[in-house]
Amino acid sequence: MKHSSPLTFCISTYNNLPYLKLAVHSVRKNSYYKDAPFIIHAENCTDGTNEWLFENCDKYNLTLLVEPKNEIVRGIGGGMNICAEHTETEYIMFLHSDFYVSENWDLECLKIFDKYPNIPMWVFSHRIQPNIFNENSRAGTLIVPNDYFGAYHDDFTPETFLQYAQEFSELNDFEIELGEGVSGLIRKKDWDHIGGNDPIFSPTSWEDKDLFLQMVIQDYKFVLISKSVVWHFGARGSHRLEENNGKSAQRQIEAERKNVVNWLNKWGKMPMFNENGFIKNW
Repeated sequence: MKHSSPLTFCISTYNNLPYLKLAVHSVRKNSYYKDAPFIIHAENCTDGTNEWLFENCDKYNLTLLVEPKNEIVRGIGGGMNICAEHTETEYIMFLHSDFYVSENWDLECLKIFDKYPNIPMWVFSHRIQPNIFNENSRAGTLIVPNDYFGAYHDDFTPETFLQYAQEFSELNDFEIELGEGVSGLIRKKDWDHIGGNDPIFSPTSWEDKDLFLQMVIQDYKFVLISKSVVWHFGARGSHRLEENNGKSAQRQIEAERKNVVNWLNKWGKMPMFNENGFIKNW
């Protein structure tokens, strides 16, 4: 089936409804390819996500992959895999359910592919996020005080963020050789060549390092740009901090512990990183 859009938006989500609503709305409102195919995978959600998706499927023109009672959990990485399997466009735009995207974020990423034809590549948006983890800014992510734009779904001010994002992209013009989280624009054939996320790292944690390392070994190019900007609420799609008094959810903690062991069993040693904090080959 032919699409007018060269890309498909894809989200994998788990019990993150308040932020998912913002993400979906922002994609349809602010993207250049507003009518692009939009696939959402929801697994084992119990917070009203499934009901909201079915109620708003036509409004936002969504393709839904809802799995309410999976015994073998796919997790975020597995959800990305199944979204990719259903993608029929040349490019896949992965995003997290705790993003709010700025104007033309998708088009700016697509432009980079014209600069590097025939090179396996993944292009990432610059992130801005609240300081909920008491961390410093780093390459590819600007950390701002929580009251800049609102750190939560119920105090977020999208108009203020969109104005800031526009000014940021106008004042900055850089490309960093960096992948920032498993979100961004990639050719479907390049995703399929790697094979997507390894299911041993489900439901979350370490799957991004594993995927990036496989791509690094096979000479994929990573580009993070300042002209495409997204607001990232800060791991709300996995940690679910508000429901746990500011601490990571038990599901996240257990996954991180398990997947350190899975990483060592697969690769034999801990990962190494470059000066930008991006994984590198040994």
